[in-house]
Amino acid sequence: MSVVIVTGSCGLIGSETVSFFCEKGFDVIGIDNNMRRVFFGRDGDVTWNKLRLLKQYKNFKNYSVDIRDHHKIGRIFKKIGKDIALVVHTAAQPSHDWAASDPRMDFTVNANGTLTLLESTRNYCPQAVFIFTSTNKVYGDRPNYLGLVELETRYELPKEHNYYKGIDESMSIDSCLHSVFGASKVAADILTQEYGKYFGIKTGTFRGGCLTGPAHSGAELHGFLSYLVKCAITGRTYKIYGYKGKQVRDNIHSFDLVNAFYHFFQKPRPGEVYNIGGGRFANVSMLEAIQICEKTSGKKMNYQYQDKNRIGDHIWWVSDVSKFRSHYPAWDYK
Repeated sequence: MSVVIVTGSCGLIGSETVSFFCEKGFDVIGIDNNMRRVFFGRDGDVTWNKLRLLKQYKNFKNYSVDIRDHHKIGRIFKKIGKDIALVVHTAAQPSHDWAASDPRMDFTVNANGTLTLLESTRNYCPQAVFIFTSTNKVYGDRPNYLGLVELETRYELPKEHNYYKGIDESMSIDSCLHSVFGASKVAADILTQEYGKYFGIKTGTFRGGCLTGPAHSGAELHGFLSYLVKCAITGRTYKIYGYKGKQVRDNIHSFDLVNAFYHFFQKPRPGEVYNIGGGRFANVSMLEAIQICEKTSGKKMNYQYQDKNRIGDHIWWVSDVSKFRSHYPAWDYK
């Protein structure tokens, strides 16, 4: 029996991981206590997704356990033991703004929770592959100082710039403004790498751009495209925070990301870290995304502009996925 453990199993990437591995015949154990509702209210509630997964997959079981509870997490890992082939850790507090309102909660979920899962892996299934969904926010606001130029609908880099095709893993994560959220994810990111390099656990760290897909419980504080489309359809007011609405995000579909996980799982490289996102394949500014929503829905969007940007927010982010492609050339966007 090969078991896959997925934390945040009812969220966007977690649920995509559940579906992906259930359909490949694995037994999948989810760990998700619906903290997303605690963070984001009714918009963030993932109960609907849990019920959908339980109904659709007989080889899926979910535990409503807090990832910070090392006793309960340890019992789950100990019970399954060496049958665990893969741990995919997607559970997190994912919002800049929310983190600033409760730094202790943010850090304990993102950093301490990751430590709990890494220790359980080391103690009970050290042969398993451990994949962590990190974030491009570990680079802080450093991308904002790359020499961006302002165009009609977006900020952009000149084509001759070293990072024009995207930001790679060589960018420093030091001496910049991260936000409280970014700092907690840095801690978890470095810790995961260290469990690979120091303890030899088969860890992989994926620094995502904007992640999107059909199972996102999008809320104002987290879930860019999902929440934008929700506003476009319902007429709810969408708020743009700073940068003239010209801030750029690359977007990767949840299937493409989980498929990247699968390639790493088949041939892991312990302690490795990858920037992963839509890259030049798929990126968009706020203004461009609104235009697409209006064209697709046939409805004028109701949006407001606030001049103050979110602290530490990126003006422009496009991921360079060349490193992952070089290690796993069979992977591609679908």
